[in-house]
Amino acid sequence: MERRTFLKISSGAAGAILVPVFGNAIAAEELMNPVAIAFKKSLADAAMNAATKAGASYCDVRIGRYLNQFITTRDLNVENIVNTESSGVGVRVIANGAYGFASTNDMSLDSIAAAARQAVAIARANSKLQSEPLRMAPVKGVGEVAWATPFTRDWRTVPIKDKADMLIAANKAGLDAGASFMTSTLFQVNQQKYFASTDGSYIDQDIHRLWAPLSATAVDKASNRFRTRDGLAAPAGMGYEYFDARPADKIKAAGGVATLYTKSYDIVDDARAAGRQAREKLGAKTVEPGKYDLVLAPEHLFLTIHESVGHPTELDRVLGYEANYAGTSFATLDKWRTRKFKFGADRVNFIADKNEPGSLGAVGYDDEGVPAKRWDIIKDGVLVNYQATRDQAHIIGEKESHGCSYADSWNSVQFQRMPNVSLAAGKELLTPDEMVKDVKKGIYILGRGSYSIDQQRYNFQFGGQLYFEIKNGKITGPLEDVAYQSNTQEFWNACSAICDQRDWRMGGSFFDGKGQPSQVSAVSHGSATTRFNGINVINTARKIG
Repeated sequence: MERRTFLKISSGAAGAILVPVFGNAIAAEELMNPVAIAFKKSLADAAMNAATKAGASYCDVRIGRYLNQFITTRDLNVENIVNTESSGVGVRVIANGAYGFASTNDMSLDSIAAAARQAVAIARANSKLQSEPLRMAPVKGVGEVAWATPFTRDWRTVPIKDKADMLIAANKAGLDAGASFMTSTLFQVNQQKYFASTDGSYIDQDIHRLWAPLSATAVDKASNRFRTRDGLAAPAGMGYEYFDARPADKIKAAGGVATLYTKSYDIVDDARAAGRQAREKLGAKTVEPGKYDLVLAPEHLFLTIHESVGHPTELDRVLGYEANYAGTSFATLDKWRTRKFKFGADRVNFIADKNEPGSLGAVGYDDEGVPAKRWDIIKDGVLVNYQATRDQAHIIGEKESHGCSYADSWNSVQFQRMPNVSLAAGKELLTPDEMVKDVKKGIYILGRGSYSIDQQRYNFQFGGQLYFEIKNGKITGPLEDVAYQSNTQEFWNACSAICDQRDWRMGGSFFDGKGQPSQVSAVSHGSATTRFNGINVINTARKIG
């Protein structure tokens, strides 16, 4: 179980994303080997006994087994198949009012007890530099419980050949439809997490996530110009049944300009459309800069929510704990304390929910043993709450944690991470087509594109995958070179309409980075198609001089 391999998987489908994966390379068959719960409980008890005997007032133990399988393809070739496993134990304690943490990949009773004693020694050292003792919101122990991602088909049991054939079939469909190059990747994650604490909890969780990004590139050899169109599906917290491609889970975008997906994904169908639309983008009209009413599909808006709402309402950013790396937040405590800070229009309601079925952030309990819950962050346009962990709850007057603690590995310290944060659907019946009818001069945007946002999460710029011009209530044709600029408060206060629950669906970020040393987490954001009036649009191809 020695961590001897550091693999970097670079996916063309995932753009410039570099995915760090710590773990041993293993045979695919080893993915199915379970670890007995009784064994994990014995390890946890050894750690907690050693910690309390050494003087800890609190101890939690996380025994983790992290399994990944990544398959990457380009055109009609499989480029790489990787199976990894990383297993070990992390022990966090409180002694003298301060945290201490230590971890080990030697899963013997003696080694884990030694790690616990080391954590206590670290806590005692930390306490000499701490100005006041930690205040942990209480959590009632839940005894021995279990939670698992609901699924009907385990990705670990599906033959690798079937998965590779699916990706190659998608690439072929894109090439046949007009793409010059196709890439597709399949990320599959299984986190087997056992949490125990001196509060009296022994929690066993089995978490599964999937993501199949693809990208079509079309090249105009005469001009050397090229355009890309990425896939429109979301990563999901579910099993391999996600790729069953049920017809009932396909919906038409406004004006029928694209096919979108809800609870299952037809990757071949989307790849075919990507190849065709990447070619069409080479001939699309370039946008005229100016003010437009924007109609944003959930496949696009999720990223704007993530960056402009999810991140600035993380309490550790608000408190400045992430200032050195991830940044701070404009949504400061003084604004929140007024109970009047207008984050958005009255119709804007953001809800944090770690129970949302099929989401990337769905768990039964967080990494402090707090049950998953749902709460308001923005209500009727007003900033009403943040995302908090046990040691942060008292700062905002909460009696209990929001359950936002997460660590991406057994050897990482858990800290505050974003839950699923979603925009509530509109209360009045409204379809995307009906929304478009009310727009005189606008742009309909689908898909995730490039983005930039400042370290306070205030001033930003977002692009997409597909853009369509709207004139006098009708979609008239594709556009290119579009990006919109705004600041978070002006943008969400410009929200003029939200489609109803029938149109609500999720997008998500599979590798959201934060912390030093950096950790990644996965999180979903839902919305219905939403309109924003009078937003500044720039032409990204325009050059000065």
